[in-house]
Amino acid sequence: MVYITSWDEFVDRSVQLFRADPDSSRYVMKYRHSDGKLVLKVTDNKECLKFKTDQAQDAKKMEKLNNIFFALMARGPDADLSEVTGKEQMEAQPAKKGRGRKQ
Repeated sequence: MVYITSWDEFVDRSVQLFRADPDSSRYVMKYRHSDGKLVLKVTDNKECLKFKTDQAQDAKKMEKLNNIFFALMARGPDADLSEVTGKEQMEAQPAKKGRGRKQ
């Protein structure tokens, strides 16, 4: 099992692996507090993809990957993932505060 170093490559290959055989695919997250490392693994018993990180900013990326997998599991492997990524971009926009003078 070799670790994939690029996050984008890991996500793309993981989604392809899940879509190829959704019934036997699994996604595992493992966090080791003593090392401060997060390991993500996607496997279908034939191929195993792993990604390891120790960066706190990658937790947001992991949440996005969880949303992708939840959408694929709920809607089926042929689901359109543009809705999943589009929704998060809408949430990322800051809300207006309303503390200014009305014009």
